[in-house]
Amino acid sequence: MKYFVYLLVSKKNSKSFSYVGMTKDLNKRITLHNSSKGAKYTRGKKWLLAYKKSYNSKSKALKEEYSLKKDKKKREKIKLNFNLKYENFNSFAI
Repeated sequence: MKYFVYLLVSKKNSKSFSYVGMTKDLNKRITLHNSSKGAKYTRGKKWLLAYKKSYNSKSKALKEEYSLKKDKKKREKIKLNFNLKYENFNSFAI
């Protein structure tokens, strides 16, 4: 079974936010976040997938999720690369 570690980005009032999570069904999870039925922190924002990585074991995925949540520099680098790739993201807002 595959497990995904993912990083979502959102922009509201010219401020950029990120959220890190782990799931078995990535598409379903992103849909839940965008319909305000995901994690409490993600409610009320429109999220875009900026990073994903798959793992064959749950324990490895959980370790990566924890690591990515704690590594602010890596998260900022992913957000920056995402913003550069999708320059129109700057005009993206709810």
